[in-house]
This record gives sequence, structure tokens and C-alpha cells, in this order.
Amino acid sequence: MTTTVVQRGGVLHAADVSALLGDRPPPFLVEEADAAARKAYYGLRHEAFVERQGLFARTDLDDRDDDSRTVVLVARDRSGAVVGGVRLGPATPGLDVGWWQGGRLVTAPTSFGTRVAGVGAALVRAACARAEAAGALRFDATVQLGTQRFFQRLGWETVRPTAVANTPHVLMRWPILRIAQLVAATKSELGSLLQGIGPVGFVGDDGAPVPGSDLVAACDAIVPAMVERDPEWAGWCSVLVNVNDLAAMGAVPVGLLDALGARDAASAERVLRGLKRAAAAYGVPILGGHTQLGVPAALGVTALGRTARPVAGGGGRPGEQVRLTADLGGGWRPGYVGRQWDSTTYRRADELRAMTTAVGRAQPSAAKDVSMAGVVGTLGMLAEASGCAAVLDVAAVPKPRTASMGDWLTCFPGFAMLTTGPRQPEAGPAMSSVCGELTTGQGVALRWPDGEVTTALTSGVTGMGAA
Repeated sequence: MTTTVVQRGGVLHAADVSALLGDRPPPFLVEEADAAARKAYYGLRHEAFVERQGLFARTDLDDRDDDSRTVVLVARDRSGAVVGGVRLGPATPGLDVGWWQGGRLVTAPTSFGTRVAGVGAALVRAACARAEAAGALRFDATVQLGTQRFFQRLGWETVRPTAVANTPHVLMRWPILRIAQLVAATKSELGSLLQGIGPVGFVGDDGAPVPGSDLVAACDAIVPAMVERDPEWAGWCSVLVNVNDLAAMGAVPVGLLDALGARDAASAERVLRGLKRAAAAYGVPILGGHTQLGVPAALGVTALGRTARPVAGGGGRPGEQVRLTADLGGGWRPGYVGRQWDSTTYRRADELRAMTTAVGRAQPSAAKDVSMAGVVGTLGMLAEASGCAAVLDVAAVPKPRTASMGDWLTCFPGFAMLTTGPRQPEAGPAMSSVCGELTTGQGVALRWPDGEVTTALTSGVTGMGAA
């Protein structure tokens, strides 16, 4: 049995592997190559692709080998000799847009003339894991015709025939399900649960217009584990998410009500400290609520806002542009790297106000605050409520340089609004860019710099249907 141990950015040390597997060492280990291992890997490639197969005349080295972002994974046998390798990295120069390519997979006989079983499969699996850990949402490889079935057995999908060095190859793609799995976990059950709830014309919206008034109500609960783990941040977020929900409807917040459960007064005080600080920053009063001690952590906040012209999340139509307006300042919240982006705690009150009033001033056709379903999942909800589908141009998405595309499109981004139509929300420090359009059909597709379109979501997100 072969064993491969891979983790983000490298591998476990031999001592760690021995502790996990006992005294019997594995036949090989896969690790990220150092300079010496890269040289050995290049030697295996030259022997295979230049000398033995004749695919290249003098060398198979190319610009991708010179790219500092290219990762090389190698397999070492029990003696430490490199017995295989593969390279992978971003497919486009400059900014990594979440499209990675793998290639130059090679294995070699050991000194005994036989191959270590499973090296090729282990290298491919490790490359897939490494690409996904780096935030890739598309991972391609061009493979020789003779290895197509091998890749298919490992779960890869065939895209189309192609050629490398004037030799027939097949373009194959590893299915990355990160977006679909996030949406399924956070939103897919809502349709059956929420039938009949909400005013006509506002299906699945961030807030709800109160009939017979210019009031809009919004309500959000914070995950109990977050209240326990980071109470001040939980308090801040309880205001943030509600104000953002009102902002997506074009409403100006006028008051908050909180419902707080805590183990003791000290725990409650920490939550309320964050809540009060956020309320002051956003300029919205806490009107009252309910606090109970001696119970498990729980926090929910209701917000009230006003607008004479609420913007619906389902107001988009096929052919309209999709725009993302997002605050790229700040960074990952400690303890929530890759999941929660914090820009708002760094902003002045006037900057927060400029962002949260942008939709109300622009009056787009449709708007939605990016929720825990991420940018793509939220776009799917907007498209579903609008009775159509959407295409997202990945390279046009405003994104912090320090966040991978995979993380950015699936995280809670602090402040981010998706809008449709020609009007651009002027949102102060937030960046705004057209990055897609609404189309006929269902679901969300991702469009890449080479023109390729991949499916992110095949159908509606919530099952609630069109508004």
C-alpha cells in the first residue's frame, strides 16, 4: 500500500510520518521540491520527454519552469531518491485569477529497474490538493492520449482534444466543487422551508419592506460558535450584516434591536462591547432588545431602515451588466483566514456611510449584499430571484491582492454588493467593476481570460424561484 502525506505549503516530516504510521515506513513520500529535487525532476523529464519519447528536440524546459509561482511536487522513495514529479501553477502571467495548470508528470524506475507502484496517481492527487489549497477554482492539464484513461480513473473530466509539441494530447480538468458545496451547505434548503414567507416581489431579499410604510426590516443571527470564540467580533458583525442587508435594499438604518444569550455577565459584556462599537461607527442607535444570562451563547439582531424606493434582489433581467462593489481594505480576521474578511473595523464613520448608502443613491435594477454563500452563491441568488442565469468574468472581479480567488469568491467579504443595470454605485473607498452579466437559463458560470466558460452552479441556489 502506498501512502502520500501532503499539507498546505509542503509535507509532514519523516518523524511525523513514522509517528502516524508506526515503524513501517511508506514506500514513498510526496513533497514540495527543493533546488536539488527540482534538478533531479528536470533530469527525469529530459530522459522521458526528450530522449525516450522525442516530444522535444533539445529540452522540455519552458517559461513555466522559470515562473517563480510554479510549484514542483516530487516523490522520493525510501532511499531519498526522486522517483517522480509534477509541476503546477497559475496559468496566466501576473495576477493569479484562480486558474491553475498542471503538467510534465513523470515517473522513473528505481535503481532496481522496477517502478514504485502508485507514484503517478499520488503525484496527481497531491497536485489537485495543492492547487485547491492555493485557491484555484479551475485546474487543467494536457495529457498524452495514452494516459487519458488513467486521469479519468482519478476523477478528471475530458474537455477536448489538443496538441503539445505537434503531438495529439487531451485537455482534461479536475472538478473543483468548492463553490457548489458551499452553496449547498448554506442555502439549498431554504426554498422548502420559507415558502409563503415575505412580501410579494421580494423573494429571498436581504430585507423586507413593511407593508403600508417606508420601513424595511432585516434580521440576522450570528453562529453560536463565533459568539463563544470571538465575542467582540460577533457583536460587531451582528450590526455589520444587518446594516449591509438594509444597504442592499437602498434603506438608511434607523435603529437596532438585539437578542443576546450568554453564560454570564462577563461574556455578555464582551459581545455588547463589539455591538455598541459597531452601532456607533455606523451611526445607528440600539433601541433595546433582550438579554438573558446563564444560557448557551446566542446573538440575533433586528434592524429597521427607511426608504421610499426599496431595491429588490430579483429586479435583474437577462442582458444587464453585473457589477461587484467591494471594500478591499483590511485583511483576514485572525482565526478566520480564508473565510471572513475584515475591512469595516478599519473604516471611519464617513467611509462606512458612503458605502452603505451607495445602492440607495444609485437605484440599480437589482442588488444583493454578498452573504456567507460568497460572491458566486450570492450572484446565484440574485439571478434566481430575477428568473435568469449569470456569467461572472473571474479576472474582472475586484479582489484584494492578498486573497486567493477561491477564498475571495467563497468568503464573507465584509462589505460587498452585487448590482445589475447601468448605474454605478459610488461607494467611497470601495472598488467597483463590471464583472459579468445576467443571461437566460439557470445557475452561474465562470468565464476565464482564455474565453473558456466553466459551470459553478447548475441551477437556482435556494429553490425559492423568481420574485
